[in-house]
Amino acid sequence: MSPQKSGDPAPDPDVTETGADHARVPVKIEEALGAAALAAICLISLGNVVVRYATNASFAFTEEFSVFLLVFMTFVGASAAFATNEHIRITFFLERFPPRLRWLAELVTLAVTTAMFAMIVWYGGRVTYDEWYWGETSPGLGNPVWLYTIWLPLLSVAIICRVWGRGWAKLLRPRRDG
Repeated sequence: MSPQKSGDPAPDPDVTETGADHARVPVKIEEALGAAALAAICLISLGNVVVRYATNASFAFTEEFSVFLLVFMTFVGASAAFATNEHIRITFFLERFPPRLRWLAELVTLAVTTAMFAMIVWYGGRVTYDEWYWGETSPGLGNPVWLYTIWLPLLSVAIICRVWGRGWAKLLRPRRDG
């Protein structure tokens, strides 16, 4: 880590250069899945550009797979961000709060994030079930659509687990020890 300047906020003691020390499941899993999804998007897009340039035709599957992989990568990245406490927030105010108010803001963030991803689990699960039940297929390749949408509730459960793990490490464990 680089030396801290006098005006910089204090670094988070729970996060090191290797990721989240508190996490029982390594964050490297999300990082590898996200990197693989990004690499696949790049290869698919590059292949499509080369084929389109050379033959004036296009691969039919590129948009369908690229959109799926982009959503997959976003959810995997969100899971990693919550595990390492790098999720989006307004640190300008948070760093200026007194410790009790900062703890309360973290608790509210935990609750709201859990509620949002729980809704994605519920409604994403219902959509996935409906697509499976009715045998809906994708317009481009004719694949079962539920194969794409099942990842929304599954990855949302992973995000909720990461959020709870982060909440445990940041909010509850320090209170119990102290």
